[in-house]
Amino acid sequence: MGPKRGINSVVMKRGLRLIGLLALAVSLTGCIYWIRAYQTYLQMGEFDRYFSVAAADDFTLEFKKPIMYSQDFVSLAKLYPSENDATPEGRRFRYWFRKVDSHNQVIKPEIKFYSELTFNKEDLITSWSFSPLFLQIAPPKFLEVSLRSIGGAEIDKEKQQLRANTDLLEKISADLPRKPAVVAHLGAPLEVQVEKENEVYIYHFLLETHGIEEGYEDRALSEVKLTFDKSTQELVRMAGRFAGLKVSINYRKFLDNASESAKAS
Repeated sequence: MGPKRGINSVVMKRGLRLIGLLALAVSLTGCIYWIRAYQTYLQMGEFDRYFSVAAADDFTLEFKKPIMYSQDFVSLAKLYPSENDATPEGRRFRYWFRKVDSHNQVIKPEIKFYSELTFNKEDLITSWSFSPLFLQIAPPKFLEVSLRSIGGAEIDKEKQQLRANTDLLEKISADLPRKPAVVAHLGAPLEVQVEKENEVYIYHFLLETHGIEEGYEDRALSEVKLTFDKSTQELVRMAGRFAGLKVSINYRKFLDNASESAKAS
């Protein structure tokens, strides 16, 4: 091979590599929010280094070294928040969910809850909060341990879900919500499915939003399934999708055996 041909070959390889890098950059530009979401998921593996939790009337997940921007959440959920307000610290998103009937009409008197995101002046997320009503179906202790379990979760690419590995976590001792208390706060369900050992109460909540992208209209409706043990009346599972965020918590998997044995005796 002559020197000229060798030089041409090197130039061609560099050119192809440059084209490949440009194509990659272009492809990632449209979904860079997925990259930031994945980096945040990786942070969950060192939960206490990157996050902290505060629980009082509401529940707040605080981000110590945030990666995601406000627009990332809109892009991921394909939904705009109900409220988008400037604050002295930056910005606040609030997503309002209102209980609706089978015709998606808001039930009166209103039963509603919210999820709230706050961002700093650089537009990076600083906290994610859930209102008191949401905590009736996702108690703080269980919500925190389920968030911690994401660090060891497997990614289900087909369903775009995380499968938490509860075996990696310390179990907790806590009381499970009971059906009478949950119904007292949420009211009657839209539907009840009766199983051999459980009852599944189904509720619908409609997100107050605007400008929904075509093809994603169904995301504004949240179907929440609450599974109660027939014998104990305890809430043993909660599943739903809230502004594109899929949540499924099997509460019994987080309880220690000693706690379960004490209840059974």
